[in-house]
Amino acid sequence: MTLSNCNDDAIYCAYNEPQSIIVVDDEEGILKIVSQFIEFLGFSVRTVQNSLDVLRLMEEEEATIVITDLLMPRMDGMELIKELKSRWPDVDVIVMTGYAKDFSYTDVINVGASDFIQKPFNLNELEAKLRRIIKERNLRGALRRLSTRDVLTDLFNRRYFEQRIEEEAERAFRQQYPLFLLIVDIDKFKPINDNYGHEEGDKILKMLADVLISSTRKHVDSCFRFGGDEFAIIVPQASIEQVINIAERICSNFASLNTRGATLSIGIAQFVRTDNMLRDDLSELIRCADEAMYIAKKDGGNNVVVHQNACEA
Repeated sequence: MTLSNCNDDAIYCAYNEPQSIIVVDDEEGILKIVSQFIEFLGFSVRTVQNSLDVLRLMEEEEATIVITDLLMPRMDGMELIKELKSRWPDVDVIVMTGYAKDFSYTDVINVGASDFIQKPFNLNELEAKLRRIIKERNLRGALRRLSTRDVLTDLFNRRYFEQRIEEEAERAFRQQYPLFLLIVDIDKFKPINDNYGHEEGDKILKMLADVLISSTRKHVDSCFRFGGDEFAIIVPQASIEQVINIAERICSNFASLNTRGATLSIGIAQFVRTDNMLRDDLSELIRCADEAMYIAKKDGGNNVVVHQNACEA
């Protein structure tokens, strides 16, 4: 998913989400026509003949749009829509039916569908509805991105960190695996801004963001900009030795760049679940990681410090 230039007045239209579509209908002829047309439009499509197979495909690989008939064996379209929106709330559903007298536009919208098309339908009408839904998905995606990303570095922001750390902590506690938090701070950053200007400081912040992404595990670890020259990394499912290796790799990779003499102080702490409220445990996690980072900075910087709680966990 990327942001690119766009001629539309709304910048959000530049968000391009890859579309994956599932078509479900118990009539093979309809499936063939609709799937071939969707492929002609350039979208990935999978086809099935009953609702239960839709749920199976969604569990294997989530689709962004489902096009469904209403009257089908085993589970009808209305029940399918309810199940889809309950388990995958972001999916869009287009209903197609030859029984418009039995099911109104309002009926299907009320259970969570995004649009309604009556059989027999014109393929141009189907394309128009698909294009509208995709445009709206891109708008929503762009808004989500703007609300969760730091503008300068494109890392996740502090607001999203607060949501993500809670989700990761609940998952780690439920599945009984370790969860670590790294707080990263740039040493000697103020003199760089003072001596070389904020443009040079911004360049170093972007360099660090690139280092954090390249030095952590893709689709596993999550990197955030807290604000100023402070960053955070959530590291799940790793040993303390692996986490230390990640932190040291970040320091080494950053030091290999032209950073005007800037180095990094990194503090590491481990999430510990207690009988307190989850938010209290998370506040303690952040406090411990912060404390370890300040010890690293006090010791001269360019250093990784593990908080005692990670050693005791």
